[in-house]
Amino acid sequence: MRESYRAKQSRKARINKEKQEKNIEKRNNKIYNKNENRDFKKRDSFKNKDNFKTIVNDEKEEKIYEDVVAGRNAVLELLKSDKDINKLYIERGEKHGSISEIYARANEKKVVLVEVPKQKLDMMAESNQGVVAVVPPFNYCDVDDILEVAEERKEDPFIIILDGIEDVHNLGAIIRTAETAGVHGIIIPKRRNVQVNSTVSKTSAGATTYVKVARVNNLNETIKYLKEKGLWIIGTDGEGDTYYYDQDLKGPLAIIIGSEGNGMNRLVKQNTDILIKIPMFGKITSLNASVSAGIVIYEAVKQRKI
Repeated sequence: MRESYRAKQSRKARINKEKQEKNIEKRNNKIYNKNENRDFKKRDSFKNKDNFKTIVNDEKEEKIYEDVVAGRNAVLELLKSDKDINKLYIERGEKHGSISEIYARANEKKVVLVEVPKQKLDMMAESNQGVVAVVPPFNYCDVDDILEVAEERKEDPFIIILDGIEDVHNLGAIIRTAETAGVHGIIIPKRRNVQVNSTVSKTSAGATTYVKVARVNNLNETIKYLKEKGLWIIGTDGEGDTYYYDQDLKGPLAIIIGSEGNGMNRLVKQNTDILIKIPMFGKITSLNASVSAGIVIYEAVKQRKI
């Protein structure tokens, strides 16, 4: 039976439509695969670049921000001193209060000054008060440098030894107290003790600019060396037999402040000449390390200078 003209045309139209749909599907698959491959390459490339960029930036960030001084008082004291400043970052638009003095001193010392958004400052240092100074690594000194300070002032050496201080705010507060009391220097161990960083500098209100800090490998060997130099080594400990105000704190001496939780190391305690204590009358039987340091340091000041 012969196919009618209308059926023949309908069949041809159906075949053409199927071919068109197949071609469209094939073309779409080809485009999709091409784009998918491109996206994968792009994504992998972008990922690699990001990783590389992150690594590079992390290295740069670590290198740039490894040593910073943050906070208005700390930066202002830094500008007043003869310390080097690599660059000074100030929050964009901030011109109030002591910031204006910081601007003036920075321009006077020809320090490179950059205005940046607050977010960048927050990445560099917490609680920055709108200003961060990038400085060379903190310059730790030798123990002999501390003894030379006492000699230059023609005073008996007065040194603070910190054993196991773990809180940066305590270290900053102790350095601040030591500076105001005229202590010749502070000794800290390289291990089991926080080091001087931006938070310590800010908490010290800039006192890290003026106080010499020695970092030693072996605290016990250093104590023996100080004894050879004629210093008395006095430890602060709740098991001491003498109250701090009954102890003679005049003459050449080093006072040891132990860690916030465990106090002095056993060997360090054994190497002390005298153990003193602070009276406790409440239910809490210990003080914050920086508070203990302040009490004993100023008792020594009272006996030595007043």
